[in-house]
Amino acid sequence: MGQPKAWLPFGDETMLQRVVRILSEVVSPIVIVAAPDQEVPSVPENLLIVRDEQEGLGPLAGLAVGLRAVEGLTDAAYASSCDVPLIKPAFVRAVIEQLSDHDLAIPREQGYHHPLAAVYRTSLSERCERLLVEGRRRPFDLMTSSNACEIDVQSLRSVDPQLDSLRNANTPEEYEALLLQAGYCRPATDL
Repeated sequence: MGQPKAWLPFGDETMLQRVVRILSEVVSPIVIVAAPDQEVPSVPENLLIVRDEQEGLGPLAGLAVGLRAVEGLTDAAYASSCDVPLIKPAFVRAVIEQLSDHDLAIPREQGYHHPLAAVYRTSLSERCERLLVEGRRRPFDLMTSSNACEIDVQSLRSVDPQLDSLRNANTPEEYEALLLQAGYCRPATDL
């Protein structure tokens, strides 16, 4: 993309600021997990920013750090990426409601799981760390070693008809499409 996704402009805010603002309507506390030296756009002071202990271990390592940060504050945490600017609070609520007595609830779409649109028990932080020590870095490894509730994304269309909450920006074209869908102009700079 040419620049970190968290810093991509999205209207009057960055992509990260927008996702944080929307998520704050439905979850608390909010923790941002960043790489060891990563700069983060300004966010409300009540947010906690924690750092990956080792760069390059992927989303499971970030999940472990984030879950550990809120363990004792909450029983479960919704995990999101910073590049889903069309996320809907009702979508997040619907995923959280599926947790019930499971360890995690994760949307599934035609065999693909969305680990960064899922809710996890904070007690899973130790299991994440154990998996990392074993060299198992994929969120799928956590899912298969836990009591997981797989949510068919079709059941989430009642709260998010186009499943916009799952649309992220992995390419400049996807970023531009998200901007246009939200009613913003194409960015003036090259990505």
